[in-house]
Amino acid sequence: QVQLVESGGGLVQSGGSLRLSCAASGFSIKNYYMRWYRQIPGKEREVVAILIPGGDYHHADFAKGRFRVSGDNAKNIMYLQMDNLKPEDSAMYYCHAEGLASGDAWGQGTQVTVSS
Repeated sequence: QVQLVESGGGLVQSGGSLRLSCAASGFSIKNYYMRWYRQIPGKEREVVAILIPGGDYHHADFAKGRFRVSGDNAKNIMYLQMDNLKPEDSAMYYCHAEGLASGDAWGQGTQVTVSS
């Protein structure tokens, strides 16, 4: 059974750091495009970072230099290290797996709140 479970969100002061985790089961993250998305209330969900099979990655412009996506294939977990957080980073963060046999998969999300 395919499942994605995010964790690591919370309340942090501006300039602080958080590390989000996305634990996957039912498939291997190393074989699929994995993404972190975020959604601010009233706005569309947007891509934060992409982890590509083989280890390459991309980050949205707002994330470059502050966020870093990575994967631990042995643990089957994708991470998002977020440093120098800003209040505008406050959002629900979701992980996503593309192109599984059962279709795309989403986690339930983890809330990040950055206070000024």
